[in-house]
Amino acid sequence: MDQDVYDKGREIRTAVLGEAYVQKAADSADDFTGPFQDLVTEYCWGAVWGRDGLSYKTRSMLNLAMLAALNRPNELRTHVRGALTNGVTPEEIREIFMQVAVYAGVPAAVEAFRTARAAFDDAEQR
Repeated sequence: MDQDVYDKGREIRTAVLGEAYVQKAADSADDFTGPFQDLVTEYCWGAVWGRDGLSYKTRSMLNLAMLAALNRPNELRTHVRGALTNGVTPEEIREIFMQVAVYAGVPAAVEAFRTARAAFDDAEQR
């Protein structure tokens, strides 16, 4: 593990998803899941999200489209909250999911809209 990249990843992951989310993931890691959490933090958040070239907002928008197209509602819900943190508006999220409907299918977009509504409700409760 590259500690500098990992540390950068932890910083970015915390900025996007919040300290409580990141701490819960770390606290729930065990011998089985710990190496995966390290991989996600170092590679996903440090090596990729930490690159120059795209803003966090743009990366969030791309994630929303990909996760919606892949029909991954649990991850999508987390990334909707992160996208809001990164300045993506509900109107932009709606437009992303409209695009998903055309290119990945209406059922994927239906689930994405449902998931986003739940994430918006979560955000309002905080």
